[in-house]
Amino acid sequence: MFKLDRKSIVIGTSVLAASAVLFSGCMDSSSPSGASNSAASSIGVYAIKNKTAIDGGVTYERTSTQYAAYAVNPQSTKGVSFGRTPTANEIAAWDVDALPDGTGLPEGEGSVEDGDELFDEQCASCHGDFGGGGNGYPQLAGGNQSKDKNGIVITLKNQREYGKTDAPKRTVGTYWPVATTLFTYIRDAMPYATPKSLSNDETYALTAYILAQNGIKIDGEEMGDDYVLNAEKLAKVVLPNRHGFYPNIDGPTGPADVKAFFADRAKNIGAGTRCMTDCKDLGGINGKTPAGVVKIKYEMSDVVPPYTTVRDLPPVDANSVVSKEETMYNESCKLCHATDTMGAPAVGDADAWTDVMAKGLDEVVHNAINGTGGMPPKGGNSDLSDADVKAIVEFMVNSSKKSH
Repeated sequence: MFKLDRKSIVIGTSVLAASAVLFSGCMDSSSPSGASNSAASSIGVYAIKNKTAIDGGVTYERTSTQYAAYAVNPQSTKGVSFGRTPTANEIAAWDVDALPDGTGLPEGEGSVEDGDELFDEQCASCHGDFGGGGNGYPQLAGGNQSKDKNGIVITLKNQREYGKTDAPKRTVGTYWPVATTLFTYIRDAMPYATPKSLSNDETYALTAYILAQNGIKIDGEEMGDDYVLNAEKLAKVVLPNRHGFYPNIDGPTGPADVKAFFADRAKNIGAGTRCMTDCKDLGGINGKTPAGVVKIKYEMSDVVPPYTTVRDLPPVDANSVVSKEETMYNESCKLCHATDTMGAPAVGDADAWTDVMAKGLDEVVHNAINGTGGMPPKGGNSDLSDADVKAIVEFMVNSSKKSH
């Protein structure tokens, strides 16, 4: 599988802007959407004839309301460029996925203990301590991996039903099919703020730590702190839900297997009459008999501790006084500014904020409102007013001043 994230296609925005001005000036709003090619040409249809688009494709004529090959396309599409054959170096850079059998895994190794330290530094701020979840990011560890008599992982059986709000525990240990995916995802996409910044050894260490937190054994051996993971060992990992996905897409026969799976609908999907309206089961002829109720086949009833239906907010400490500014900071900014792991100046770090404030409060507030670097405008919360953002910045600055 090729990954295209290493190659960026930069489009000339100045050319696009100029084109937009040209197009808007040439449009005739009176042109009917169904005008013929000849009629449309006389009332404001425009085109960049005999030229290719910036990305190598074909540019089509437009009317005032439509543009596409099916709307107005007197051009010949023969000779459309589909690019060029990639070089060997480009293929090597893109084709870096590790297959389920371990093919493609790089050299390197990392211990669970090293992964523990890296996780605390790079991952816990989003995924919680020990991968237990937090801050709206996925839970990586936990969940009952035991299987029932039907071979289904226990914590994946339960579905959301009325009165039950807890979803199945879809963690690495209960839901993911193969462990090599964990390695490639961490290497290519994590940490969130600085992807591709980890070495192969660090990636193996983090993979080892997450697998250990899920209680995964390799060749029957438990992964203690001193366990060292490498490509050979990672390829031997068999996750509990390895065969819980269908159809099987792995291997050279994957495409054919998928086609065969969907071809036999009666067996694999279920036979029935397709409908677009009035699809509800009325129960028997003319709805005169009770409608059948579909029950979950494998309902989980052994949850320990039992599910809670209480969804109250944590109690408010009557003796605690939290300002409006701090409340807004906690809701919209703390995720990135609580520590420096996200690349943002941490609240409380006087030296970091001294450097930030060297550009002046007005500039800092301007950047916070409009976004800068990896930070989106207003920290991603568009509901905040400019005054709110200014108040939050002042709170963070005041909370980071050196004490004398």
